[in-house]
Amino acid sequence: MQLLQTPHHFLFTFPKPLNPQPKWTTTPHPHLSFKSKAFSSDEFPVDETFLQNFGPKDKETEDEARKRNWVERGWAPWEEILTPEANFARKSLNEGEEVALQSPEAIEAFKMLRPSYRKKKMEEMGLTEDDYYKKQFEIKGNIPAPLETSWAGPLVVRQVPPRDWPPRDWEVDREELEFIRGAHKLQAVRVKVGDLESGENKVENDELCLDRYKVFLKQYKEWAAANKDRLEEESYKYDQDYHPGRRKRGKDYKEGMYELPFYYPGQICEGKVTSIHLYQGAFVDIGGVYDGWVPIKNNDWYWIRHHIKVGMRCMVEVLAKRDPYRFRFPIELRFVYPNIDHLIFNRFDFPPIFHHDEDTNPDELRRDSGRPPVPRKDPKDKPVEEPLLSNHPYVDKLWQIHVAEQMILDDVEANPEKYKDKKLSELTDDEDLNEENSIEYTKAYYKKTLIPKVILKTSVKELDLETAFAERQLRNTLRKETEERGEEYKVTKMRRNIEMDEYDFLHWRRSLEEREALIRDISCRKALGLPLEEPGRYVEDSYFGKDQYDPDNPLYRYDYWGEPKNSEKSKQERLTDAHNKSIVGKSNIWYEMSYDDCIKQRMKREAKGIKPREYEEEDTNIGEDDEDDDDDDDFDFSFLNETVDMTTQPHVNGTESPGISDEGMFED
Repeated sequence: MQLLQTPHHFLFTFPKPLNPQPKWTTTPHPHLSFKSKAFSSDEFPVDETFLQNFGPKDKETEDEARKRNWVERGWAPWEEILTPEANFARKSLNEGEEVALQSPEAIEAFKMLRPSYRKKKMEEMGLTEDDYYKKQFEIKGNIPAPLETSWAGPLVVRQVPPRDWPPRDWEVDREELEFIRGAHKLQAVRVKVGDLESGENKVENDELCLDRYKVFLKQYKEWAAANKDRLEEESYKYDQDYHPGRRKRGKDYKEGMYELPFYYPGQICEGKVTSIHLYQGAFVDIGGVYDGWVPIKNNDWYWIRHHIKVGMRCMVEVLAKRDPYRFRFPIELRFVYPNIDHLIFNRFDFPPIFHHDEDTNPDELRRDSGRPPVPRKDPKDKPVEEPLLSNHPYVDKLWQIHVAEQMILDDVEANPEKYKDKKLSELTDDEDLNEENSIEYTKAYYKKTLIPKVILKTSVKELDLETAFAERQLRNTLRKETEERGEEYKVTKMRRNIEMDEYDFLHWRRSLEEREALIRDISCRKALGLPLEEPGRYVEDSYFGKDQYDPDNPLYRYDYWGEPKNSEKSKQERLTDAHNKSIVGKSNIWYEMSYDDCIKQRMKREAKGIKPREYEEEDTNIGEDDEDDDDDDDFDFSFLNETVDMTTQPHVNGTESPGISDEGMFED
């Protein structure tokens, strides 16, 4: 830190406050003009006015600060309710360090930790335990007036059977079902409430669908009685750990609870709020095996915390009914009374789902749960232009069987005594072959090179040795006949080869038919104006931005050092690279010559005794700084010669650096 030192007087000014006070401008303070000294930042002259202007202001109480923190950060949506233990901890502990109890609130809180003292206090106040805890949970502060929605008219409750009745795989009487579905054909008639009360507009019983609804109830009860036990067993099997919307079972289940088919979107139900959750919402018991779910989250609770309480009665509307094995909360609701829709801002994008072990295909999972597919680039495949397949997978096995048969027949011809009294059909395996030991991986030498070797073991039971032996005998007789005639015997296709060709042709035909079906499908879609791909499956390349990280791209296979150069794979590239550097000379001329031609020329020159050219270093740095000379000393000019020694090249993080010497790399 450089200190300010000057012989002259100067005026040191502090940073100006946002709202300057008039006394600063009218009369200068005696402390502000002083002899020059070197002050460090923590030694500035500080007086009372400085602390008044720039010191912390403790005007806000702790409760006010906490409430402001809730509102600003959207952290705690309801007022903080502390248990006696937490109350004691907050009032008697200072940042985790134990301190002596001084304030009367802290001493009282410490005493309230004892259940006997707590009970004594309750008796003094004349409250039961429930009343005491109810008092702890009371809203402190201003209680807002109940919500009044002036635009909401009278609530109309309909008794209409659900449109998706009956459930899948449940047979019902056809005539009764037709009678039930007649309710959906009736048109709703708008009637004034005053006319209904005065009795002017009388509505007939037929138009109210009550008879149709009673028939539906009869069918529903039959279905519920038949499927109740099965649904409970499935709940124990598939449902995950306890969560608020889980199916009621065991002790929680009561007779007469409605199953999922009873409800339908648009239905108005009366219910009771059973629990509320900060990140998921409110759960309402509407008399069914599943509690309904009202999605509310985060800071929305702040606006509605006075209107939604656990245990209150409410009116709700069913918004959606979903698959209980895929979706966490099968019945989605909204509050009709109290009407708080206008106070909910943070909507859920998609309802929460369960993830099962068998969900291996993410696209299928997202399609099932109503979410858009994972965005991916269009691979721009053209299956119509791809070549037809003619490689049947069974052909490899056939070839293995064919080779095994021919090896045994060769052994029979070479060692006839070994198979003298044996039938080929009676041969047995030396060991029991199964999928695990049918393939053996070893290594073998080929021209002084150790290479991997794979042994495929084939069971004799799979071979047709009698037919192969008959074919071998026929070929031997044909060969003898042609040789006796003095002609050359031409080997034709063997029985197994023809079989392989048949399998390949079968595969080719299937591939051709698939392509024709695909072309038909594409042309039909184009004629009808239908999309060729699933809409939204692929997105434009611009969606991902430029140079997006793609793990499948070979560019990102290694780190930024590039591909390791010391692998066997890139040996040829390294040799070619060294060759190019050796013929570059002084970087002025580049010879277009292949590596093989260069090696041939070098061998000719060595045979004639011509030595490779050596380049003298030119002293071009005369008169310049000595730093440049040091740089030249560090540089290695060995790559300018024709012969490059590959063994002395250093490795940097798995990467060979062909043009830097070992000596000059790590010098200061």
